[in-house]
Amino acid sequence: MLQDADNRAMPVDPPVIRLATPDEACDIARMSRDMIEFGLPWGWTEHRVREAIDDQATNVAIARRRDCLQAFGIMQYGDDTAHLVLLAVQPAQRHQGLGGHLTLWLEASAQMAGIGRVLVEARADNCNAIAFYQRLGYSRTGSVSGYYQGRVDAVRLEKRLTSVRGSA
Repeated sequence: MLQDADNRAMPVDPPVIRLATPDEACDIARMSRDMIEFGLPWGWTEHRVREAIDDQATNVAIARRRDCLQAFGIMQYGDDTAHLVLLAVQPAQRHQGLGGHLTLWLEASAQMAGIGRVLVEARADNCNAIAFYQRLGYSRTGSVSGYYQGRVDAVRLEKRLTSVRGSA
């Protein structure tokens, strides 16, 4: 393993980050069900993920290594704000910088569109996710009771981006 700037282990065989195809919707939906929506009714089904992939205002990005889905992120873009709707990394791939690389890839897309901030919610019971976003420069802005299907509270976080709109 190599080390990144934060002294974290970096895989020698780096993943490829790219936009998802409709054929990958099933794997993404299963990851969402198993890693994000556990304990809740399944909301991000294959059909819903396919709709996100087809939506012009949404990026569904994936990280693959050796033809295996390692991580995914879904970000919806508005005029001035982007919303990181979902982000998941396979358990065996966590703490290797993959989630950070994927998030930065999505943020770079937002910056290119001139978007100035990204919003994200994390389950209030997921201290690791909250700490992850804070390490990436997200600030806690509040909490929402029952955010996840009326059952699980959320912590809301925000990150200000440096806009590149109008730059040469």
